[in-house]
This record gives sequence, structure tokens and C-alpha cells, in this order.
Amino acid sequence: MPPATAHFAKWVSVSHPAPHSPVRLLCLPYAGGSASFFYPVSRALSPAVEVLAVQYPGRQTRRHEPGIDNIPEFADEIFAAVRHLDDKPLAVFGHSMGAVLGYELALRLQDAGLPAPVRLFASGRRAPSRYRDERVHEATDAEVVAELRALSGTNEALLGDPEVLAMIMPAIRSDYTAIERYRHQPDRRLDCPVTVLTGDSDPRVSREEAEAWAEHTSGPIELEVFEGGHFFLADRAAQVIDLVADRLSPQHLVADVRPAR
Repeated sequence: MPPATAHFAKWVSVSHPAPHSPVRLLCLPYAGGSASFFYPVSRALSPAVEVLAVQYPGRQTRRHEPGIDNIPEFADEIFAAVRHLDDKPLAVFGHSMGAVLGYELALRLQDAGLPAPVRLFASGRRAPSRYRDERVHEATDAEVVAELRALSGTNEALLGDPEVLAMIMPAIRSDYTAIERYRHQPDRRLDCPVTVLTGDSDPRVSREEAEAWAEHTSGPIELEVFEGGHFFLADRAAQVIDLVADRLSPQHLVADVRPAR
């Protein structure tokens, strides 16, 4: 890995360094999520794939930092952290809000003339051009907790602990503000392969909204549907990891890798 910058060290967690892997996978959590969510993915894919997990401000090791409440600034910060990683192919996996951040990061890599991601895994999120009138960021704390419980993505023990909840609520609100106010730029398109992953009973993503990712890339597109709701990737972790491992295998990398422009 090229020498890490201070900005990289703040934003990125590397649980299982794999310097000889042929590819890296940058993982971007959902709203309210943290880098540790991807620890099992890192353990499972190493050493064939070196997994990097982004740690957003306002939680865990960055709990004393203010959150970021808009996607462009979020993506700019992540881009600044990883733009030096040009010594081997980079793939990006984002779930929910992380899928949109992955899309925006890929656009920034293209704009800078850097190698595009060899693949974007867009998980649990409708296409950037598909909006809903969602206002969780304006809800009461009790309503936010009810939303998190409905999606089944947050540890119930955390949601039931008032002290912990008070500590993580600002980060959750800033994340929801960022994603719910996000609007894409209609004239922008990726030029890399996109694998869309969705749950067949996800209340936040319809099949049409998932298929609409095809409008956002000139590269190959595929849709993979899993049994489950918004957090199907937790319930179907083994299947998701197998899919990612296959798409990042040497035979796929040879076909998918894009040179710098």
C-alpha cells in the first residue's frame, strides 16, 4: 500500500492487511453504521482481497467529531482519503447511504483522471435518480429509533440504552440528513461495472428502483436479488461474500479493470 496519509488513517480502517492481494475493496457503511460492520467481510475475504472500511465521523473511534450532513462533503472527504490508492485495482462496496457515497466517490475518481473502480457494489439502495419523500432526520428521537428497529440494522441493546442512544443519535441524524437531502447530477454517469444487490422484501427499495442503476453507468450492470429486507446482507452474509469474492476473482479482474484515462 502506498504510504498512508493522516487523513487516510482517520477515515479508513484496515482490519486484515493483505499487501499481496491483487485487489482492494473499499466498504462504505449505511446511515448510522460504522467500519466495524465490515469486519466479518474483511476476515472472510483476506488475503485474496484487502478490505478497507470507511469510518464516518461521530461514532466509535471518531465519536467526538461532528457528523457530516451532506453527501458532497462526505464524498469529498472520502476521496481525499483514498485517492492515493492507485497501486492496484480498487473496488467499492456501499450499503444504503454507502451505495450513494460509493457512486459519488467513483465519479470523483473519474473526474480526477484516476483509475475508475473495477466494480461498484451498490447494495440496499435505490438508484441515485430515484427519490422518496423521507424525513427521518426531522423526526423525534423515538421515531428515529422506531425506524431503526423497523429496518433491523441496529443492535437492539444499543437502541435500548439511553446513554448510548444519546451518544450515537447526533451521528444518525446527520447521516439521515445527508442521504435524505441528496440529489444527483443528471448529466453524470459512471464508466465502470455495477453490481446491484437488493433484498426481495426491502421496504426502502423496489425492484424498479434497483434496476434504475442501469441509467447511471455506461459499463456492465447486473442485479442480484437476495431473500430478505433492508439488511439482507447481514442475514445472507455468506451468499453476499461469495458473490463479492467471485466478482473480484482474477478472471473477472482481467475483464473489468479500467486503465487511468
